Amino acid sequence: MLEDLKRILGIAVEDTDLDDKLNWIISSVRSRLKLLLGGTDPPEEMNFIIVEVAVVRFNRIGSEGTASHSVEGESLTFSDSDFDAYMAEIQSFKDSLGQQGAKGGFKFL
Repeated sequence: MLEDLKRILGIAVEDTDLDDKLNWIISSVRSRLKLLLGGTDPPEEMNFIIVEVAVVRFNRIGSEGTASHSVEGESLTFSDSDFDAYMAEIQSFKDSLGQQGAKGGFKFL
């Protein structure tokens, strides 16, 4: 996943100067996604979400807490959650877990 992130950011795979920071960002994003999934570890199929949100977080270093920014006609606005664009996929995964959990089991009345 680190190599994918470095490629997207235009960092040579052999360049290890930012590896600690990038690994921390990946770990942080993975932990947040796990929380959004109700404590379930993100499956490999969701690695693209981790990488893409890590890109957003990396590019926003130094602008943490900023909701919007305007300079000489250029305007930047940040969403409330870096995961907003992926909530449909996250909800779909959570729904599939609910369906799997509904098979069999006990119901107490």
